[in-house]
Amino acid sequence: MAEGTPAPWFDDATAPGLPRPEARWIRAADGIRLRTALWRPEGAARGSVLIFPGRTEYVEKYAPPAAALLARGYAALAIDWRGQGLAGRLAGPAALGHVGRFADYQRDVAALVAQARAAGLPRPWHLLAHSMGGAIGLRALFSELEVRSAAFSAPMWGIVIPPRRRPLAWALSTAARIARMDARFAPGQTAASYVATAPFAGNALTRDPQMFGLMQQQLALHPELALGGASLGWLGAALWELRALAARPAPALPALTFLGSDETVVEPGPIRARMAHWPDGALVDFAGARHELLMELPEVRDPVLDRAAALFDRYG
Repeated sequence: MAEGTPAPWFDDATAPGLPRPEARWIRAADGIRLRTALWRPEGAARGSVLIFPGRTEYVEKYAPPAAALLARGYAALAIDWRGQGLAGRLAGPAALGHVGRFADYQRDVAALVAQARAAGLPRPWHLLAHSMGGAIGLRALFSELEVRSAAFSAPMWGIVIPPRRRPLAWALSTAARIARMDARFAPGQTAASYVATAPFAGNALTRDPQMFGLMQQQLALHPELALGGASLGWLGAALWELRALAARPAPALPALTFLGSDETVVEPGPIRARMAHWPDGALVDFAGARHELLMELPEVRDPVLDRAAALFDRYG
């Protein structure tokens, strides 16, 4: 697959002074259009980092972590997954976070890897995956993704659903799929973007007001990047995928996982269980940190990136 054609990049949606990436359109094997952003360091690179974002995210959001990786000598390549950012939306309304099968995200991974090869992305490659990207990344590792090591930020290896509601989530999502009504908001989900509408006080993502303000500014300037709640289809696909992933032993790959003590978006239990049995893996806890570890206060996000880069250095 060719590198793709130039795609939009919103300079006004990132902090001043950050390096501008090469933004490209690529296509997955099933024809869905995806957007990528590639940051190349000046001079020789120590390797490259494939960035797997979380649900609702987009490549502009990863400009600060990418800049930090560049400063540490690494190229970085990030993606808008299908159904979010500027990638092709899969069902109306546009704010609906929908996917038919989690396996479809692996088509996006394959397209990203093809672009990385075509672009001559410096090797060795490493993985940096956040939230839903952690589930996609773990599946890709089971499929022998071409990386030497992996760093996970609050990976979605479990979804926070109250125990009494979990049977209902399974039943509703299954019934919706059978009835072909799965492209509808799951109960409690709406078209509103959490970041765009939540106040800073008490938010679930970060304690850093500047980073939270940057995320809100991105969506205020470019509402086409915003995504609302998940569909019943996404919910059912996620539940099945997480059950399948939990049944498999950890891959034979060095890994670090970062988790905040105030995590409320993904389920900490499956993360701790996974890392307790990862032979060459370690779990790093951050007291007081929330879900967006890469967008947290400097005393969290800087050590996360330092430790991730140290892992990449060790296996580079």
